[in-house]
Amino acid sequence: MNRTLSGPRTATLLGDFPTSPAYQGLADGLRRLIADGRIPLGTRLPSERDLTAALGVSRTTVTRAYQLLREAGYASARQGSGTLAALPVARGHRGDHLLTPAEGGGDDLDLTCAATVAPAGMSAAYEAAVAELSSYLGGNGYFPSGLPALREALAARFTARGLPTSPSQIIVTAGALGGLAIAARAVTAMGDRVLMESPTYPNAIATLQHAGCRIAGVDVDVHGWDVASMAAALRQVAPRAVYLIPDFQHPTGALMPSEQRAELGAALRASRTAALIDESMVDVPLEEQTMPAPLGCFVADSITIGSASKSFWGGLRIGWLRVPDPRSATVIAARLSLDLGAPVLEQLVLLQLLAAEDEIMTWRRAQLRASRDTLVAALRAELPSWTVTPPRGGLAIWAELPEPVSSTLTSVAERHGLLLASGPSFAPEGGLERHLRLPYALPPASLIEAVRRLRLAWDETLTNGTQHPVRRTLVA
Repeated sequence: MNRTLSGPRTATLLGDFPTSPAYQGLADGLRRLIADGRIPLGTRLPSERDLTAALGVSRTTVTRAYQLLREAGYASARQGSGTLAALPVARGHRGDHLLTPAEGGGDDLDLTCAATVAPAGMSAAYEAAVAELSSYLGGNGYFPSGLPALREALAARFTARGLPTSPSQIIVTAGALGGLAIAARAVTAMGDRVLMESPTYPNAIATLQHAGCRIAGVDVDVHGWDVASMAAALRQVAPRAVYLIPDFQHPTGALMPSEQRAELGAALRASRTAALIDESMVDVPLEEQTMPAPLGCFVADSITIGSASKSFWGGLRIGWLRVPDPRSATVIAARLSLDLGAPVLEQLVLLQLLAAEDEIMTWRRAQLRASRDTLVAALRAELPSWTVTPPRGGLAIWAELPEPVSSTLTSVAERHGLLLASGPSFAPEGGLERHLRLPYALPPASLIEAVRRLRLAWDETLTNGTQHPVRRTLVA
């Protein structure tokens, strides 16, 4: 992407660092920024002269710090390109950004999947849908844009949230990822740049990579977004599209406030960047807070992605797109190149569930609150050196580790019957070894046991965990 980092910006990111010796403190500070993904892979670091002036240190200090980075694998030098941020090969991280839900069974506790069990009434919803299905059996069963009744219901939900929507703007898909694949095919071409938050949903990274897109990341953390940095990235990277999760961002749990939505919307309009907005988590606020207006209100030509998986049940496999009228024909064409529509039965089931949505979501939020609070308390008791910020919604905690060993910890934890997804899985351009996503979809008792196993794995990781790598492929 030919991104460069200026000396002053690097100085701001570094802040104060140990100066005894200064080259070691500088190297350690840069290594942490690269490992955490705050300096994306491939970014050209400041020239030695530029960084020397910005930090007020000697040229020798910067030269020796860069040398230490290269020796440790955190930088590479290319003729004519300067010093580029890099990462050593991480043990225990697959690197393909595909999280694969485990199928269950055995004594393992699975913290790789941020998805909950079906709510009460799911079987009844299927029974009612089967009874209604007979009226559709006389046709060919193809509804490329979705059942008219479901499109009406979904359009009404958007309108009620402040984003006026007609049924003609709704396309029902096979889950949110199916919707993203359609949207990506509609607005990008092979080799186009796409900007994503870092961290973000791993399978979204894989979906866009498989569409031939070149990915660039921009930082977000548990405290939210730096919209000025995002606007700068839009100018520097010049992406064709941007993929955003503004509502309980996954995995950080951050919720973008209204004023930032307006500011970001202005930047997107100015750059003419196609916005792909993932609202998969929008239905799971856990503090009864008032939700801001949809980001689509601030970006008129954005495509919004929704899903029934987090609100109702992952096995339903129904998602949807809200597509502005000027993009409708292009998106429909992209859809028909991938499939001919979502299953009729599951669409009928979702209609049944939407009719009982208030009751179901009241139960769901209470369930998630109890599990979240249990997980937070257990982590603080068992792993007090970790930084744990309780999210106000969503399905996971984005924990910060005191050491950059997330991939190794993931491997070690498997030997203790605990399945994890490491921080680098969520990094579009690498890094995030100091972080771990921990979903709270399991019942409280299971989460307490999971944290007990996690503490054992952590203790082993800090002593000799790197000596016994686990080779078995795993994630979700």
